[in-house]
Amino acid sequence: MVAAAIVALLLAAGAGPGLLAAIWGDRIRLAAVGVFAASYVVIALGKLPGFYLDRTGAALLGAALMVGLVVLSLAQALRAIDFDTIALLLGVMIVVGNLRLSGFFRLVTGWAVRRARHPLLLLAAVVATAGFFSAFLVNDAICLALTPLVLEIVVRLRRDPVPYLLALAMASNVGSAATITGNPQNIMIGSFSAIPYGSFAAALAPVAAIGLVVTFALIAGLHPHEFWRRERLAAAAAPAHAYRPLVVKSSLVTLAMMAGFFADQPPAKIALLAAAVLLVTRAVRSEKIYGEIDWPLLLLFAGLFVVVAGFEQALLSPAVVAEIGRQHLDHMPVLAAATAILSNLVSNVPAVLVLKPFVAALPDPRRGWLVVAMSATLAGNLTILGSVANLIVLQRAQRRGVAIAFWQYFRVGAPLTLLTIAIGLWRL
Repeated sequence: MVAAAIVALLLAAGAGPGLLAAIWGDRIRLAAVGVFAASYVVIALGKLPGFYLDRTGAALLGAALMVGLVVLSLAQALRAIDFDTIALLLGVMIVVGNLRLSGFFRLVTGWAVRRARHPLLLLAAVVATAGFFSAFLVNDAICLALTPLVLEIVVRLRRDPVPYLLALAMASNVGSAATITGNPQNIMIGSFSAIPYGSFAAALAPVAAIGLVVTFALIAGLHPHEFWRRERLAAAAAPAHAYRPLVVKSSLVTLAMMAGFFADQPPAKIALLAAAVLLVTRAVRSEKIYGEIDWPLLLLFAGLFVVVAGFEQALLSPAVVAEIGRQHLDHMPVLAAATAILSNLVSNVPAVLVLKPFVAALPDPRRGWLVVAMSATLAGNLTILGSVANLIVLQRAQRRGVAIAFWQYFRVGAPLTLLTIAIGLWRL
């Protein structure tokens, strides 16, 4: 109504249609910038100060404003949502939920603990388990499943829980760099870039493998009180409670899903088929499985797709994109640094969405996307706030009375981030 009143006044004053179009266009651009900036500020802060509006709410509010202020039409907003990404993430979450509810992760961690006779072996088991499963099954979900198990083990063994929790968070970030399904930002990049699953893994799995070795070495080297003693672990793992038929079924379905990924079938289709098969069960109520799905994350994605599409529509003309792209973003170290910095300012998923038009305009967009995937993921280890996986581990640990200070994390995370990104640039 306000906009209509302004237009009516201008017409009454004799303003021509060209002037009206320019003013209206400026207003649209201004609105798009304001909505985009406000949404990303709230996302960076975690919530709107003084309100209960969190990151997901900010993304949905931003999306609604982009439509309400006519930056995008409703049809354009719906087209902006990448449903392949949403479907793939949803399917993988359902698969991981079945694995967790079946007791699969308890069996794996119990098997590893029974064979870890020294703290260094226990650390290696945590790094390898978190890194391997995060490579295929979304690191956030793996951290949700493994954090209480790792805490339970280290408390029973009377060990210092901090280095093992650091290993869980950092190894899950590093391991998730290996494949398209390792983390949410890689899932988006896989959809945007159309890089085949096998090709993506061939490029980044070696980086992740070397990174896991570096993770183990840094944590062990910086915690000599815990690892450089001759004492052996005395306590045995507690008996693992698991529903064996569901363990077998969910394991087989997971292996089939992974095989489908490497067979270059559409990942979203494969993940949804796997999820559908696991929903047909007499062992677990559907409500329990739905409770394993991170619905706020899916809504966050949908909202961010629309917010960024509005920003692109209003401001990022092909000429602007080309000009920004000429600011040395075709140099992979510059692109990696820009990605890492942006990922720590606003989180890795929003960072990838912002970089999308610029990477697509690079002379070699395939290599650019691989560098962005590598940098956005490995930069998550820089600080406690660098990734959702970190926050999951720290928040769950805090509920059990284990607190990890910023410095405790940063003194391992900072060198780990720099070393692993350097390794990634060397490999790519």
